[in-house]
Amino acid sequence: MTIDPRPTVADPDDDPYLWLEDIDGEAAQAWVAAQNEKTLATFADARFAADRDTLATILDRPDNIPYIARRGAYVYNFWKDAEHPRGLWRRTTLADFGSQETSLEMSHETSWEILLDLDALAAAEKEDWVWGGATTLPGSHDRAILRLSRGGGDAVVLREFDVTGLCFVADGFVLPEAKGGVDWVDRDTLLLASAHGEGMATKSGYSRTVRLWRRGAPPDAAEIIFETTAESMGTWSGIDRCGASPRIWLADKPAFFEVMVWLGEHEGAKTRLDLPTDIEVQLHADWLVVQRHSAWDVSGQVHAADTLLAISLTAFLADSRDFTVLFTPQPRRALQGFSWCGEALVLSILDDLNPLFELLTPSDGDWPRRTLPGFPKTSVAAVWPLDVEDSESNGDLLASLQDPLTPPRLTLIEAAAAGSLEAPRVLKQAPEAFDATGLQVTRHEARSSDGTGVPYVQVGPPGETGDAPVYMTGYGGFRVTNAPGYRAAIGKLWLERGGSFVIANIRGGGEFGSAWHEAGRHAGKALSHDDFAAVAADLVARGVTHPRRIAAEGGSNGGILISNMLTRYPDRFGALFCTIPLIDMRRYTKLLAGASWIDEYGDPDKPADWAYLQGYSAYHQAVPGKSYPPILLATSGKDDRVHPGHARKMAAKLQVLGYEAYFYEPASGGHGYGKDNRETAGFVALGQRFLSRKIGWDSGAD
Repeated sequence: MTIDPRPTVADPDDDPYLWLEDIDGEAAQAWVAAQNEKTLATFADARFAADRDTLATILDRPDNIPYIARRGAYVYNFWKDAEHPRGLWRRTTLADFGSQETSLEMSHETSWEILLDLDALAAAEKEDWVWGGATTLPGSHDRAILRLSRGGGDAVVLREFDVTGLCFVADGFVLPEAKGGVDWVDRDTLLLASAHGEGMATKSGYSRTVRLWRRGAPPDAAEIIFETTAESMGTWSGIDRCGASPRIWLADKPAFFEVMVWLGEHEGAKTRLDLPTDIEVQLHADWLVVQRHSAWDVSGQVHAADTLLAISLTAFLADSRDFTVLFTPQPRRALQGFSWCGEALVLSILDDLNPLFELLTPSDGDWPRRTLPGFPKTSVAAVWPLDVEDSESNGDLLASLQDPLTPPRLTLIEAAAAGSLEAPRVLKQAPEAFDATGLQVTRHEARSSDGTGVPYVQVGPPGETGDAPVYMTGYGGFRVTNAPGYRAAIGKLWLERGGSFVIANIRGGGEFGSAWHEAGRHAGKALSHDDFAAVAADLVARGVTHPRRIAAEGGSNGGILISNMLTRYPDRFGALFCTIPLIDMRRYTKLLAGASWIDEYGDPDKPADWAYLQGYSAYHQAVPGKSYPPILLATSGKDDRVHPGHARKMAAKLQVLGYEAYFYEPASGGHGYGKDNRETAGFVALGQRFLSRKIGWDSGAD
């Protein structure tokens, strides 16, 4: 029997599965339904159901941390649980929040004011509403623009909400479903950066313009004050209210890692900041803080890539380039982010993967700095402003602290920018999701194909048995750092049953700055995949396990990773779980937001780029006659970021080639695992059930 191998590297455009790109097409939907039925019939057994219910209970626990943000006199939270699966938008005071008991028995006494019950709204309007967030009117915060999506996609409907009257505003601001959002200029005016309207979207599907939308006017008639070309990734805008008067800033992103910034006026006048495009910018009052991701010669002084610089904005606009150096990178000391909190600049740093936070006070000379206390070296930590509006901040910071065996705790660093630094005050402690008794966390380093050291964290029981069931994951893209935090699902369904968990910090991420990212970008993406395979090999070399006991999972950009483990390193894994994946590197730029990622991968329409892209386009590399491990490809029917066609087509081709490939696609969830906790629990439990069975490890079975 002849097996159809199409599409192939030799003929990449002869694709017999293009019909599966028709997301809601009748034939495609029939195929999805049949695949779901087969996958669920095979793996949705009694153990799956028990695991799903267990995980849903963990995600729905009433004593989970309600993360907050302050807007005016209140702190706001969006909360999901079993009774409110779509969620509640609610608020309370910081005093009430900070004094409430964190135990399960007392959690029901929380004095939350319910602003919107999304389940009730969805039922009343017969819409599959999923919360996308809210933008409140600065100062009073009595009005909000709510972002609501159908099924969890990135595209949202915008609707004005009366926070005091607890109702939508009659004849208020309303925008049909589109990608984008708004900022309040004043009570009756919005800055609209949305793809809604004829000719308003770029090829990537994001906003091509910024419009000034006045109350009572239709959005299509809103005045365009800034625009870019359809070839650009998109435009964004914001308002800085920290100076003597509000200042509009406008941004055009020609590509994912490039930006051009303008200062704008309502009347349309704008001034472009004379900066390189490979840069990150923070504007605050009269301060301009910038970080370029390549070396920068400024008036004869060369600053290394990722150096953080500051200057008075007034002086900069007057052509001064007398920058102050705020941060200098080192080989394994990288700046993860910087943001303003009140009158201080907060630096988030990883020093050899250990968290460090500094507060810098603006000055005409060297900026005085202080180190935030209370962050152990081996922890995973984050720090961010409590206040949504920086102009309303008194300097209070929130911080989260966790590690793979210790659930998160939410702490408050009060007025950190104004006074002496004290140890953070614990506001909430998340409950333990699994029994960590006897487990340990260790750090190791593998050697990749080119000799580069690749760090990874291993969690599990001590000792090398040579037969450990290992759950591996990685990402390696977009300068995103993959931190080994507390993962309830992995802990409960894998670690607690005697398995081990490994997270690999492969190239392409942001763990060690731009150089680490650049090494795993474009043609280097294949090296990031080599890194992951090297970690798998190191686990075997250390005597932890053997290849057929290694299960690996990755999503989105991590889907490219997992699909390449299938085609490039099939002998190193026992089973693979590939979620919401990007796989077809020939057509990815033509599917949904794909064109926006050319800056990360390259352009397949350019022969020089396709020459390397074809090497890690697993959709084209898959051929018959190999020993591929079993794979489950899972996506979401409402993912409007990474097209569901990637997973659909890969599964269809693998099945035609005769491989053990399964497919699962729930109807909603967006670029995620579900629109509510139970859907998420089902998606995750199905994947873990598949992996454990296919590596021959069924310790959780009844």
